[in-house]
Amino acid sequence: MTSPAEKYAQARASRQIPHLTEFKGLYEFGLDGFQVEACKVVEDGHGVLVAAPTGSGKTLVGEFAVHLALATGRKCFYTTPIKALSNQKFADLVDRYGADKVGLLTGDNTINGEAPIVIMTTEVLRNMLYAGSRTLDTLGYVVMDEVHYLADRMRGAVWEEVIIHLPESVSVISLSATVSNAEEFGDWLTEVRGRHRHDRRGATSHPVAPARPGGPHAVPAVRAEQG
Repeated sequence: MTSPAEKYAQARASRQIPHLTEFKGLYEFGLDGFQVEACKVVEDGHGVLVAAPTGSGKTLVGEFAVHLALATGRKCFYTTPIKALSNQKFADLVDRYGADKVGLLTGDNTINGEAPIVIMTTEVLRNMLYAGSRTLDTLGYVVMDEVHYLADRMRGAVWEEVIIHLPESVSVISLSATVSNAEEFGDWLTEVRGRHRHDRRGATSHPVAPARPGGPHAVPAVRAEQG
């Protein structure tokens, strides 16, 4: 049974993260610790690197950035490496937020490109940055799904250019299941995007926010950048 003191502490904590509290109410299940930790960092106005296995729920952090953009009157661009992923994410977000709030920009499709939420391939965002597109106005968040593509010999320069050239005011939420050098990558983000704020937990040598002990994704790394 929850004591009055515990209820008060929970209510106070919820007031400090109102958008995350609202977002959690959209789900029938509770969020894991690493998801909560990463979302708090994003609500605090920072970028974050989330490295967690496939199926662990790391994309939920990207979806929180979408929710936060809509709640605060800013834009969020959700980038993916391939058109099929962009199309799927577009369908998912249209189902949740409605066709008027979500757009899609790929080499094959242009749908509602001035929407507050736009899903696109990473090359499209790179081209927009170099062109100085007005679509970038009021951009607050960029989700880079499958950010490990930065190591790809053929296409990695695109991810690097986007991360380097995005305005400092934009929070970058980087997601990957297979990045093998989270510490090194986090250090590089520190160099190009600003200082990192992080949470040191567990027995590992790099900043992490552990999920449930013994769970299917026991140590996903969460690195937070402070702009």
